[in-house]
Amino acid sequence: MTLVDHHCHLDFPDLYRELDQVVARADAAGVRYMTTISTYVRRFDRYREIAERFPNVFFSVGTHPHYAHEELDVPVSEIVTKSAHPKCIAIGEAGLDYFYQKSPKEAQAQGFRLHIAAARETGLPLEIHTRDADEDTIAILEDEMAKGAFRAVLHCFTGGQRLATRAVELGLYVSASGVITYKKSDALRAVFESVPLDRLLVETDSPYLGPGPHRGKRNEPAFVAVTAAALAELKGVTRDEIARVTTDNFFRLYSKATRA
Repeated sequence: MTLVDHHCHLDFPDLYRELDQVVARADAAGVRYMTTISTYVRRFDRYREIAERFPNVFFSVGTHPHYAHEELDVPVSEIVTKSAHPKCIAIGEAGLDYFYQKSPKEAQAQGFRLHIAAARETGLPLEIHTRDADEDTIAILEDEMAKGAFRAVLHCFTGGQRLATRAVELGLYVSASGVITYKKSDALRAVFESVPLDRLLVETDSPYLGPGPHRGKRNEPAFVAVTAAALAELKGVTRDEIARVTTDNFFRLYSKATRA
């Protein structure tokens, strides 16, 4: 069984300080591929170093919406240039987060559109972070898609049915994190029941959001197997089938990634 954690943060101290062991535990759990996700373009060298250290780790380049106001001076051309690295397979994460609002909404929207432009120019998929911003996310996606197609995934999806449905209609993928295992996530599970199998991905968003028995503890890529098992049960398929489908979906969306 092969699984992919397409969204984790291996550069964060909780994981980086024992990176060899974290990657080894992931492999032992069947998680053969990981993408360490950028939160600051200016930390590019750290993401590159991690990906170059492990043959089964990829990385992205972009600015998290929490920090959008800090990197609005980073031009699309810089993101495009940096993304040319052979193991850089995605743009972002970027998007809208109205839950914490660590960055002004206007800055988040501007950064979101800049990253969409980079995704469109490079052909690489955009890792979209959206929280408590469903309607504005839909509006930007519709507006930008009308300007020219781009590929994307709604990572760690916790939004409503309308956002999920519209995203699928626009050609996007939707990713399940450990949140689908939580007791109070019935509404979210109902949304994932409606997402077609060929548009699903799984992730940890580690070191956050530990699934099931790991909730409240440090999360890591190995635990994507727990989320995948929960998703398989929800969709009425075997664990092997959900692993096959989500892995195939990963390599379809992240077409720059190489399958060992």
